[in-house]
Amino acid sequence: MKQHRSLLVVMIVLVMMVSAGCGASNVPKNNTGGTDEGSDPKQRVLQTLKGDVSIPVDPKRVVGLSVVYPDFLYALGVTPIAVQNYHAEFPEYLKKPLKDTLKMGIAQTPDFEMILASQPDLIIAPAWWAEKDYEQLSKITSTVLLPQREDWREELRDIADVLGKSEQAETVIAELQTKKKEAKEKLHSLVGDETVMYMMIRSKEIIIYGENIDRGSFIHKTLGLKPVKEFPQNELSLTISLEKIPEYNPDHIIVQLNDDSVEVKNRYEEMIRTSLWKNMTAVKKNQVYMVGGKEWFNLGMSPLADLYAIDDVIRAFEQKK
Repeated sequence: MKQHRSLLVVMIVLVMMVSAGCGASNVPKNNTGGTDEGSDPKQRVLQTLKGDVSIPVDPKRVVGLSVVYPDFLYALGVTPIAVQNYHAEFPEYLKKPLKDTLKMGIAQTPDFEMILASQPDLIIAPAWWAEKDYEQLSKITSTVLLPQREDWREELRDIADVLGKSEQAETVIAELQTKKKEAKEKLHSLVGDETVMYMMIRSKEIIIYGENIDRGSFIHKTLGLKPVKEFPQNELSLTISLEKIPEYNPDHIIVQLNDDSVEVKNRYEEMIRTSLWKNMTAVKKNQVYMVGGKEWFNLGMSPLADLYAIDDVIRAFEQKK
């Protein structure tokens, strides 16, 4: 009997040692991609504004709940299955690659039924807009809320961290910076110190942008096009009447129609028929440049919009030379 007891004790000790060894190899790790025993190796745990969230290691069906997220996602090589969109159609640079992406429009509350029907495996949304809907969204699938950022580069990096594409984000940022530098030099050779005014036509107003707001900064600081000295430096943008436009009288005018609506087109046509417009220096010299509407919607807030606008501006100025 002693021999049997001794053998039993040895067997129990061996089992305990094996169990301890197995346990050590399956100790839960932190949110760097470790897994617990029995967990899905295709999932990883991510620290978010709402605590730890389990997300796919390689998400295939991503929903982006911000009108700028289509730009960010595609810049990172991800084709979303559904997104928020401001215009009826995507801008030209996204029209073909996102031809099969569901457009859900823009509203204060997301369309939960459309999102559910899309069968997403990951939802990404800005906290400032979607926090109120987080509980319902997270019932559909893994949902990550991202913080509000002043700089689109940080926003891109946030999304890249979620998708495991941090290196690609840095490449996008670096390549755009190089393109901006080259464009600035090119435009200086084309325009020199002549003044440029950037104007947007809306259905009920005309806006001109200064150099201290995203859009104006892109034109005047990033691309180095000289603003008119009459623009007040303490203003980001100005809503002006047609009668006021000649007071600025730039050498060049960049005109953007806010959208393709009949109202906006009519307002523009009405403006260019007036003697006030026809007598401006830029108009007389045929130095008025029409640029993309929805293509410039995310200008200063997206790498893809900025890339498109750079080509747009250079092409416009080159054609006038």
